[in-house]
Amino acid sequence: MVAQPHDLPRLAPRLADSHKGDYGRVLLLGGSRGMSGAIALAGMAALRAGAGLVTLGVPDPCLETVAAWDPCCMTVPLESDDAGRFAASAGLVMLELAARATVVGCGPGWGQHPGLVTLARTLYTRLRQPLVVDADALNALAQSPDALAGAGGQRIITPHPGEFRRLTGVAEGDAAGQQTRAMDLASAHGIVVVLKGHRTLVTDGQRTARNETGNPGMATAGAGDVLTGVLTALLGQGVPAWEAARLGVFAHGLAGDLAARQQTQLGMTARDLVQFLPEAWRALGY
Repeated sequence: MVAQPHDLPRLAPRLADSHKGDYGRVLLLGGSRGMSGAIALAGMAALRAGAGLVTLGVPDPCLETVAAWDPCCMTVPLESDDAGRFAASAGLVMLELAARATVVGCGPGWGQHPGLVTLARTLYTRLRQPLVVDADALNALAQSPDALAGAGGQRIITPHPGEFRRLTGVAEGDAAGQQTRAMDLASAHGIVVVLKGHRTLVTDGQRTARNETGNPGMATAGAGDVLTGVLTALLGQGVPAWEAARLGVFAHGLAGDLAARQQTQLGMTARDLVQFLPEAWRALGY
């Protein structure tokens, strides 16, 4: 067991007669040519955070690469453009896949292109399931006026300071300003904002929490994709957005602390975070 906030949420014990469908049908939409690892990391993290079923919707040129990372993830090819990113025409199939999912996460490895703006906006406003929005899906939303209005259901957004600047115009160097704006946005739109960084801020506009786990070794490519997978998995198990964000951010940081003890901060990678998630859950008493 490790020291943790007294009000950190707890997952319910797993029943002896439960089955994979009881723990969430997770759909993660991401990847592009050259960035297929991002969605693979998210998928593996979702599995290590208790998801029952994980499906990765990826641009068709990335399918074999993504599928090779972990045989426990299912993969579905979606239409792509000439650069190996999602084509705008993939939106209809995304909605069809989402209709069969408990929860959806999007953004890791999308890349940036004007056609992705419509995809991000469609998912954000039309899905009734909980949705985690990260990375380039946030950059795509930032191209729309009043980007975070019209959420179709529970939403967790996970910007780092640069992505938050693109969403709001508040400079990365203005930490206090970004934090205040994060609380305002969460309150105004009924969403949860996870403002990543040193002592990550989690807020739903009414409540705020500072995360106490994590270390500078996590400042490495893919760490945010792992967090997306963890948060999506927790939402898929029925944990409400505020509680899922607090628990997921804490466990993600704890996995980083455990990884750093063995791999060092210099030597750890995002894949180490996935590998140490089981130890983090064990330390939390699961």
